[in-house]
Amino acid sequence: MARPSSRRPGHNRKAQYSLFASYVVAITGAAVGLLLVAVAIFDPTGFAAIRAATAELSRPASLGLRNMVSGASSLDDVLTAYWRAGSQNISLRRQVEADRNRIIEAKAVAQENQRLKRLLKLVDEDHSDLLTARLISSSSSSARRFARLNAGRWQGVRTGMPVRASEGLVGRIHSVTPNTAEVLLLTDSSNIVPVRRATDSVPAISTGLGDGTVEIRSLAAGRNPFNAGDILVTSGVGGIYQPNIPVAVVVRIAGEIAYGVPLANPSKVDAVVVERSFEEAVTRNEPASPDSAQPETAANASVP
Repeated sequence: MARPSSRRPGHNRKAQYSLFASYVVAITGAAVGLLLVAVAIFDPTGFAAIRAATAELSRPASLGLRNMVSGASSLDDVLTAYWRAGSQNISLRRQVEADRNRIIEAKAVAQENQRLKRLLKLVDEDHSDLLTARLISSSSSSARRFARLNAGRWQGVRTGMPVRASEGLVGRIHSVTPNTAEVLLLTDSSNIVPVRRATDSVPAISTGLGDGTVEIRSLAAGRNPFNAGDILVTSGVGGIYQPNIPVAVVVRIAGEIAYGVPLANPSKVDAVVVERSFEEAVTRNEPASPDSAQPETAANASVP
């Protein structure tokens, strides 16, 4: 005889409690969701406060999950590197032999530059770096491209500060909480960065497309000057980003528009540097202007 389709728990008290608990959890979740939607519509300020509090509470969990994902994602790289270690060692030895003379020449040039700077009393000071932090999460499916930083207002992070990694520019600070901050990534559609080609300083504008790539438009009229493989760096125009920070590499040309991929991938970047804006760093390093009024000498002041 076939078992009846009804799944009623009958007289089993444990099954009845489990079913009742599942109903309570479902109804509570739906009520909380509707309440949050209502708050977001009728009280955006209160919803922003709830969002900031949630970000603070979820910070430890996000940090732990980030460490787990980083470890799991790097496992295949470790295995591949171990498998190809022999051939890579041979190619690296050949490359070292080929570049040995260039390395020696570069060291000699660097030493000569240091000696000439000391002779000319030129000192390069850069106080743009504010702090080093970690990216604990990043958006992958959202229409907006954000990443979360493991530092906030209490660590000195402010809205608009550039964020960079060793590979290149990541983005800029969009909003801050006491211990976390949201980073507006280069690939977001509202992030516009003045750039130039590294080889000949051709100016352009980089705009995110929201799909992991950026759109590059030249500021010069006429034919598109970019080619696949061109490296773009920040130009320093606008006073936000320091000059010569690597931004993207051109991968495709379509008429007057070039498309590129950021050199710093937020999903693989761990440690980043938060910098002061270029204008603020230059202002901090700028010496005070001396008083232009010179006192009159005794000879000029004396009357014959």
